[in-house]
Amino acid sequence: MGAIRRRVSTMLLERTMRDGLDLRKLRFFPEALQVPFKRVGVVPAPELTALREREPVTKLATLFGKNIWLVTGAAEVRAALADGASYSNDIGQFVSQEGKSDEEQIGGLGMTDPPLHTALRRYLTPEFTMRRIARLEPVIERIVHERLDAMEDAGPEVDLVSQFAFPVPFEVICELLGLPTDERERFYEIGVARFDLTQGGAGAFGAAVPSREFLIKAVAAQREHPGDGLIGGLLKEHGDELSDLVLGGIADGVFLGGYETSASMLALGAYLLSQHPEAMAIMREDDADAAAVDRVVEELLRHLTVVQLAFLRFAKVDLELGGQQVKAGDPVAFSLLAANHDPELAGADPDAFDPHREPTRHLAFGHGMHRCVGAELARMELRIALRALARRFPDLTVAAETSDLDFRKLSAVYGVEALPVLLHGPDRAGARV
Repeated sequence: MGAIRRRVSTMLLERTMRDGLDLRKLRFFPEALQVPFKRVGVVPAPELTALREREPVTKLATLFGKNIWLVTGAAEVRAALADGASYSNDIGQFVSQEGKSDEEQIGGLGMTDPPLHTALRRYLTPEFTMRRIARLEPVIERIVHERLDAMEDAGPEVDLVSQFAFPVPFEVICELLGLPTDERERFYEIGVARFDLTQGGAGAFGAAVPSREFLIKAVAAQREHPGDGLIGGLLKEHGDELSDLVLGGIADGVFLGGYETSASMLALGAYLLSQHPEAMAIMREDDADAAAVDRVVEELLRHLTVVQLAFLRFAKVDLELGGQQVKAGDPVAFSLLAANHDPELAGADPDAFDPHREPTRHLAFGHGMHRCVGAELARMELRIALRALARRFPDLTVAAETSDLDFRKLSAVYGVEALPVLLHGPDRAGARV
């Protein structure tokens, strides 16, 4: 049956793509390419681990004369992601732009090469220095405590995803961008589908259009009277250089990289802490050693690796990678998940969550020139939100069996759709404080 499904999938793909490789037209995700997204709970599925153990670079499929490669070894992933000379991130070559409006064009830092990438990133980098993001710390603390109060009022059992994990990073990203409060509800509605691959490229690219349009309009609205957030700051400093379209695209990239990824980390991080009382205790203690807290956060990032794949690359030249001969033009996917669970990177028992594991040079934020520009903001958000959650609800427990949780089946950002939790232990389960 599996062989039949694979053959039907290939036939449909060939029919859909007969006029050329256009990821916008894909309304399904070929089964042969689903291996990097498979997990058991939060850890890599055995077939993904087996691929890495057998060979760190594997040919997943051959489509339209192109071999599609998956890199799973930590050393090979790190080396290739640092090699901007040999790989292109320009996905535009595989996405038809003809007949599309400006708002629909593919772009963003993760899908561009120098010199465009260099030009775009130079606008963002100053906005994410430690000094700049430090001003967000009290904002994050306020948002987190507002959500904790709301959870307390809604308890004793709540869905942590809808009540905490999604609202916190959403409000933070709106504050960062400088979006007015009255625009946030609409923005929230259009953001959820960005990473869902169940409808193939057609679904993912289609979901990008509304948020880009929204942010382009937000830029236009602030151009005359810039706000206090990132959009307003860039307009004040570079308004003459940046069109509404370009700045809207930059803002959309910030949203893309900082919203759903943080939401998934908060939900799955809370799930793991509830399963590991020792880690919960470290995060809960007021006088906890900062290094101990950082170890827990870094282990959560490594272990969960919610961004499962780095942005797709395309070989610029014929090259050798992990013992395989990659041809110019071949797509190359990099499994950050498999790499972060490589014993060569994580040491002994890499599939275990160990709150005492010494911090590794994990790849949760990618590597090289496309490494996440907001990595330090993400770390700050995790430290503040998870510590506050652990302090407010030290007896937090998941109110469902793991087998009943709806983990995402096919998404560029791994997560769980809902996480029912009891906020207090049995002695306080019926209390409202």
